[in-house]
Amino acid sequence: MADITYDIIKDTLRDAIEHQTRSVMDWHFGEPVYETDPGDPDTLGGVAGLRELVARQHWTNFRLWHVEDRARRKDVDAVVIADCKYAIDKLNQQRNDHIERVDICLNAMLEPLLPEGAAERYNTETVGAALDRLSIQALKIYHMKEQCSRKDVDAAHVEQCDAKVGVLIRQHEDLSTAVLELVDEYAAGTKRPKVYYQFKMYNDPRLNPELYGKKR
Repeated sequence: MADITYDIIKDTLRDAIEHQTRSVMDWHFGEPVYETDPGDPDTLGGVAGLRELVARQHWTNFRLWHVEDRARRKDVDAVVIADCKYAIDKLNQQRNDHIERVDICLNAMLEPLLPEGAAERYNTETVGAALDRLSIQALKIYHMKEQCSRKDVDAAHVEQCDAKVGVLIRQHEDLSTAVLELVDEYAAGTKRPKVYYQFKMYNDPRLNPELYGKKR
């Protein structure tokens, strides 16, 4: 941790965001191979750990995107749709877990660097949550661009989708800048980072009444 600086953290975040954009295309030709469970967040620390966690988060969104598409089909058996819904549920849980892991890893790097007496002011979303949004935006940009290349649609469809691509790119640039500016606010001591735990209840048989109620 001694070699970590704010500039290194910002460079790592830039690299992670750029990787999100590049990998959307790459993964359509071959998905990465990750272990199912990245393990304890403490074992994935530092710059390399942050990069891997953001990539895992993005890979989860990549898979979620395509299962969500499949779940909208009307020409398949109900069992297929049910399987999609279960997959979506599981991937959403992983997605939220990764957001927390990203923030845990990032905050561990930031904590020793924070100015003494930094203000107890917090952003409306964490860096991990913003990276999740950037991941979704990267997926939207890629798939909206695909619509612009279709040969089975009229010119109006292509024109509308091309305009949306422009908006999505500008939004992606704005959010990328905002993430880096938030790190600058940490450095200035005007805001503090914090991990926000979502404590999802629906997957926990001890907390979901539809699950524990059946046992009675």
